[in-house]
Amino acid sequence: MTRIAVVTGGGRGIGRAAAEALSTDGWSVVICGRSADVLDETVGSLSGDGLAVVADVAIVDDVERLFSAAVERFGRVDLLFNNAGIAAPPVPIDELPVEAWDRLMAVNLRGSFLCARAAFGQMRRQDPSGGRIINNGSVSATTPRPFSSPYTASKHAITGLTKSLALDGRDLGITCGQIDIGNAASEMVEKMAGRARQPDGSIRAEATMDLADVGAAVVHMASLPPDANVLSMTVMANRMPFVGRG
Repeated sequence: MTRIAVVTGGGRGIGRAAAEALSTDGWSVVICGRSADVLDETVGSLSGDGLAVVADVAIVDDVERLFSAAVERFGRVDLLFNNAGIAAPPVPIDELPVEAWDRLMAVNLRGSFLCARAAFGQMRRQDPSGGRIINNGSVSATTPRPFSSPYTASKHAITGLTKSLALDGRDLGITCGQIDIGNAASEMVEKMAGRARQPDGSIRAEATMDLADVGAAVVHMASLPPDANVLSMTVMANRMPFVGRG
């Protein structure tokens, strides 16, 4: 039976790498994002069946439409990679506009909740029931960078969401895990890693890792049997200043 994955933020970066890796592994992949052109490019890069849905994960109607489109096209949802997320300006908290906090939380936390909610409901109802949710956390979930309070707070919350869903899904055949990624070479990270602020106030270049390695890690988590789960995985650039950072 063909496995069906939904990948949010699937047009670029980590989302695109995960969608491509899942497709290569035999999954049919539904991707969402806010730019139709970018989504269409990603679908065109897939080795198997794919579907692009323009959607803002912070909007309830958009999320419901995303999952309805997935089920209408493929009949079920076996995997959600809850990947969509944004960053906020790296400034002291008293200089951060409240609107920047609100928008980040709308995408990173509300969006992850709405998509997990929709996936969980579909996975309960479908026959056979069950599925897997993988939340994209961050190494910031445990070790923040300077001036990252909105992003770090959102990723701490994702850890709580992950653990709660893992518990609530046990008797329903729904597993939930979290992947914390450090310095994967997306466009956003490449810009940051070239001039990354360190805890001592210095600005330094940092090592990055290939996006394909993140895709492979997502495929590993997604391909486990229903009675096994990676609750938490950290995949990171080996030479980045994370272990021992502080």
